[in-house]
Amino acid sequence: MKHPMIAALATASLLAPPLHAAEATTEVKDRDGNDLGAVHVRDMPSGIALATVTLTGLPEGIHAIHLHETGDCQSEDFSSAGEHIAGDRAHGVLTEDGPHPGDMPNLTVKENGIGEIEVFLPFLEVERDILDEDGAAFVMHEGVDDYESQPSGNAGDRIACGAFSVRE
Repeated sequence: MKHPMIAALATASLLAPPLHAAEATTEVKDRDGNDLGAVHVRDMPSGIALATVTLTGLPEGIHAIHLHETGDCQSEDFSSAGEHIAGDRAHGVLTEDGPHPGDMPNLTVKENGIGEIEVFLPFLEVERDILDEDGAAFVMHEGVDDYESQPSGNAGDRIACGAFSVRE
């Protein structure tokens, strides 16, 4: 090989992580407008998105959490956030064609009202799914996601919501 340094640099540039991975963050509020914490989602160098959820002041128990298709939490029941970010997939990990890109595992909230989780979202792309023209929202539900019922896991009412914006 005549130019091993050029070949090495070309190979390294193919393996390097992107200079700017897409990311988004939201502040989450309950139906009374109380601040509950934040959710941050970013594309990792592997191409898989990582969501970090850090919330406080929540009702104890197990709650469904999802990413919804519209960045709007203005309606009282948070229905303005639309349905799950679904792509062409079915809801839930217990379905053959699942999960949705916006499906997340249930969040366990302890007696102290704190709920924290980090989760990889292999079918989600931040730029395509969250930072699109109508944005996206994080939504927490009153009940547990059964990971199977269509279209949203039989998770109950929406009790918290946060509309995403670009994280700087």
